[in-house]
Amino acid sequence: MIKMNNKEIKTDVILIGAGIMSATLGTLLKELVPEWEIKVFEKLANAGEESSNEWNNAGTGHSALCELNYTSEKPDGSIDISKAININEQFQLSRQFWSYLVNSNLIRNPQDFIKSLPHMSLVEGEQNVTFLKKRFEALSNNPLFQGMEISDDHEKLLEWIPLIMEGRTMDEPIAATKIDSGTDVNFGALTRMLFDHLESHHVEINYNHSVEDIKRTSDGSWELKVWNIGTGNIERHTAKFVFIGGGGGSLPLLQKTGIPESKHIGGFPVSGLFMVCNNPAVVAQHHAKVYGKAKVGAPPMSVPHLDTRYINNKKTLLFGPFAGFSPKFLKTGSNFDLIGSVKPNNVITMLAAGIKELSLTKYLIQQVMLSNEKRMEELREFIPNAKSEDWDTVVAGQRVQVIKDTEAGKGTLQFGTEVITAADGSIAALLGASPGASTAVHVMLEVIKKCFPTYMNEWESKIKKMIPSYGISLMDNPELIHEIHTSTAKTLGLSEKELVLS
Repeated sequence: MIKMNNKEIKTDVILIGAGIMSATLGTLLKELVPEWEIKVFEKLANAGEESSNEWNNAGTGHSALCELNYTSEKPDGSIDISKAININEQFQLSRQFWSYLVNSNLIRNPQDFIKSLPHMSLVEGEQNVTFLKKRFEALSNNPLFQGMEISDDHEKLLEWIPLIMEGRTMDEPIAATKIDSGTDVNFGALTRMLFDHLESHHVEINYNHSVEDIKRTSDGSWELKVWNIGTGNIERHTAKFVFIGGGGGSLPLLQKTGIPESKHIGGFPVSGLFMVCNNPAVVAQHHAKVYGKAKVGAPPMSVPHLDTRYINNKKTLLFGPFAGFSPKFLKTGSNFDLIGSVKPNNVITMLAAGIKELSLTKYLIQQVMLSNEKRMEELREFIPNAKSEDWDTVVAGQRVQVIKDTEAGKGTLQFGTEVITAADGSIAALLGASPGASTAVHVMLEVIKKCFPTYMNEWESKIKKMIPSYGISLMDNPELIHEIHTSTAKTLGLSEKELVLS
């Protein structure tokens, strides 16, 4: 029997969802204003169980070192690296903040969540090799990407990636870039560390609590109707500021706020599968994250990659992702999530997206229909000698891509991370997917800037203490890049193969 508790429980800040974004925002705010009361509501039993979980994402420290979709070819044949620069600079903010937390003894044992790992891009075919060489020239001249190597020599590639090169017929040109300052990040482990830290600093974290409704009160605060799954009680909590960081579950909660900014926005769920190697002898032969090129019609988050991963400090090897479709917005969600998100104010937006994205729909249907043997055929494009018995399939996390009306037209599908904020800054919601977790510190600093503008002058010196490059263009400060890479590598226990300035 559900019992309604009419007592209103007030607090300063409420964070919905115990993922990497809420963990990061909560940790930043606790450093900036330790006296503020913060509460977290998570409907699952533990932190980092959905998108932040180590089995639900690629674990790449996304810094545009290997992801080809962050560099595009312009009509004149030159390479646009502006997005790569932005993402790399954003990841440097994360490295600095994590280092601050370690140096301040707020979290310990960074090797449990981050490890050095070469990042590589691999292409086949004359046209793709030409593109990769132009991309290398554009990036390697930039101080953020120094240390990158390129090779189209079979012997050198055999040295770099023996598992991929052995048994390969050299019918087409092949080339790869490699940079040793890449990282593998266990965002699940990091999320749990941050929540342990917050809990020890008097942040109330409520697991098995589902936020059912959000509404504005007469004094401008937000009232949340929260279902305590353990007791069956409905509780009423109010706060001056609310952050909705519930992964795919953020969109339905954002819609319940009724803020104008929540209108004309939809979500398109994409599920995924990874193949995981169960043969330690095969795992031992590969040591890198190797990203290829997406197939025609494939969404950017479906770029094939063969990744060394460290999960619970054990070396593993994953290949994927294989895209799929599920109407759920979370792995633990409902089959009615998608249809339930269609509202009178976004139905045209959603229909427009359906018409525009027919090629994506076709691609997802093809992916859903893939047999295990077909997936093995795709794996063998990376590992020619791969054996079916060495590989198992795991279900990855759900991603909900944002659909909104833009200058490009109605119902435009967005492939990045997006924050929707009320005009008065009293509530913010995080939507979207990659690069997501890697740029959590940048994204949450943007939330703080938008939602607490009157505090920024007061907080800026503390932010710069935590993140020395805050507000500075790293690309224009090569000495600072070198200093940050060296100091964060030392603190986080990363490879000494850091940037060597020319």
